[in-house]
Amino acid sequence: MKAGAFVGSLDDERIVAAIGDAERRSRGEVRVHVADGPVEDAGAAARADFPRLGMTRTAERNGVLILVAPESRCCAVVGDEGIDRHCDPGFWKAVVEAMREDFQADRFTDGIVAAVTMVGDELARHFPRRPGETDENELPDGISRG
Repeated sequence: MKAGAFVGSLDDERIVAAIGDAERRSRGEVRVHVADGPVEDAGAAARADFPRLGMTRTAERNGVLILVAPESRCCAVVGDEGIDRHCDPGFWKAVVEAMREDFQADRFTDGIVAAVTMVGDELARHFPRRPGETDENELPDGISRG
C-alpha cells in the first residue's frame, strides 16, 4: 500500500484520542509516526527516528514510538530506557504482532489504536499518575509523518 492511501485511511482523531487516553493514565508519552517511502528495517528506522522526534527528551525517559511504514508493510515499537527496563523482553514484539493482525485485515486505525492502548496500559502500570500532581504533555500527540 502506498503511504498516501494508508494515511488517507487513518482516523487521526481516533488515534490522537487514544494517545491522549494513554497519556492521561500515566506519566509516559506516546508518539505515532508514519514513514514516507520504503523502510528496509522498521526497528532500525524507529531507533533512528527516536531521537530525531524528541523521544529522548522526556523527564523520566518513558517515551514510546510506534512507527508504521506502509509502503514496506512493516511496523515497529520502541521504548526509551525508562520504560524499556520495565517491560518483558517480548512486550514490544507482542504490540507489533497485535498491530499486524489488524493491518492484514485492512483495519489500520484499529491496529494503531490497539497498539497505543497496549503501550498505555504498560506505561500506566510502571509510570502511574501521582495523585494531585499535574503531568506535562512533553511531546505532541498528533501523528507525525515523514
